[in-house]
Amino acid sequence: MSKLARWYRTKYGLKRGIIKIPRLLIISIVIGVISLYLFKIVDNNLKPTIMDIAESKAHIIATEAINNALYDKVFNNIGYEDLIIVHKDSQQHITMIQANTIKMSKMVAQTNLIIKEALKNLEYEKFNIPVGQALGSPLLAHYGPKVNVKIIPVGTVNVCFDDKFQEAGINQVRHILYMNIEANIKIVVPLVTKNVIVKSNIPIAETVVVGQVPNMYFGMDSPLKMKGLGNDRG
Repeated sequence: MSKLARWYRTKYGLKRGIIKIPRLLIISIVIGVISLYLFKIVDNNLKPTIMDIAESKAHIIATEAINNALYDKVFNNIGYEDLIIVHKDSQQHITMIQANTIKMSKMVAQTNLIIKEALKNLEYEKFNIPVGQALGSPLLAHYGPKVNVKIIPVGTVNVCFDDKFQEAGINQVRHILYMNIEANIKIVVPLVTKNVIVKSNIPIAETVVVGQVPNMYFGMDSPLKMKGLGNDRG
């Protein structure tokens, strides 16, 4: 039992009294302060690692959800000839490759809606991270308290087409069409939130141009030279 001196006023004047403090209370306060200090140290050191792990897992989950939705509802019935118009002369030589901008614009709009729907379904997606995993030790990776992580779609989605020409042999060029996707999600852990940008570059169609390669390609924005392939191929 600890004692604490205290002055108090009576009708006869000031008197000095002794307040008795239970030792158990003092021990509890000391343990509480030490625990709070240790928790602060652990929190400051582990929080960045936990957020990195949460961001990585959320990125994988969101990317998988986006890709699955698009392959099921958009890409399964799309071919190269649906997106690219190939012009030929009377001798069946390719004279120009032109993007089907109307089809591409509709596809971008459809993709945008499907991605938003897929991300909205992730509002109910939760996962947890064992604190031991943040310590970086394989032996402790599955142990310790679990930190719950929630994914929230922010709503911003950007979709655009891209393409690439690659040498594929003598008088052959491979033309690959991609869809670039960028979406924003938010990860929420106790007392902390972080915005995460999910990026995906999905190849959706390709063909090999055989024979004389045209000098001009009309893409989504403007007529472009065959990217880095030269103009004197025959």
